[in-house]
Amino acid sequence: MAMTDDHILTLTCPDKPGIVHAVTAVFARHGHNILDLQQFSDPVSNRFFMRVHFGPAPDKSTTEHLTTPFGELAAEYGMTYDVRPTARKMRVLIMVSKIGHCLNDLLFRMKAGQLRIESTSESLTLAPQVPVIVSNHADYEPLARSYGIEFHHLPVTKETKTEQESRILELAQQHGVELIVLARYMQVLSPTLCSAMSGRIINIHHSFLPSFKGAKPYHQAYDRGVKITGATAHFVTADLDEGPIIEQRVARVDHSMDPKELTEEGSIIESQVLATAVRWYAEKRVFLNGVKTVVFA
Repeated sequence: MAMTDDHILTLTCPDKPGIVHAVTAVFARHGHNILDLQQFSDPVSNRFFMRVHFGPAPDKSTTEHLTTPFGELAAEYGMTYDVRPTARKMRVLIMVSKIGHCLNDLLFRMKAGQLRIESTSESLTLAPQVPVIVSNHADYEPLARSYGIEFHHLPVTKETKTEQESRILELAQQHGVELIVLARYMQVLSPTLCSAMSGRIINIHHSFLPSFKGAKPYHQAYDRGVKITGATAHFVTADLDEGPIIEQRVARVDHSMDPKELTEEGSIIESQVLATAVRWYAEKRVFLNGVKTVVFA
């Protein structure tokens, strides 16, 4: 069975007995082989989450025959679900300002086939695709062009913020963007943009927040003699840096490291964490669960 013929089912609904049996029965009835299944019942939110990787039915080339049975399950269980071919690429818009390590890392992983953002190989599935990069500075236009990616320099001021964000939404719609990635985009998004792309914007920041806010956080951390550094990838909401967390990592540092070394160590972790969060989202492994997430890593 070719993986390019496989699909991913994701669903969430209020928790109750019988959900797993009902879902797997649909696959069995229509001749689909379940290749991987992950599930979680949250006793706090009383919600159920499931991700199923399944193969094609022997006598069918599409999954249209699943629309009716899963529609019936959705009505019975109050279920929200999605069926996505593994070969379908998720379209991603990247935003960046003047700090480029996360952008460089994402594009390098794309080219190397590690993140599988864009490739001519049909075997690389569950892959995001980057049709456009947006920046409030022009610094990375040559980099974007070298990868054959459309670049838009959209400067922003307090007076032009509404117009600039309207243009971002236009580009997202024009390119069929499903996810916006803030690869160290150093502007606060308005509630309007956050609402329009709710649950579809991922940001990266150093994990010193909220302890060291504002300019030069690594210098502030150095002055306080921190012993760990790290990064957090999270969904963007109207509440600054308080969106549901997708991934976090830390590394130990010590008294011998100066602010430059702290910044370099933090940059490495930021790149790793952001790439992981983007990959998990593209692979339909991330579920919103109120102010938290469920991640089937």
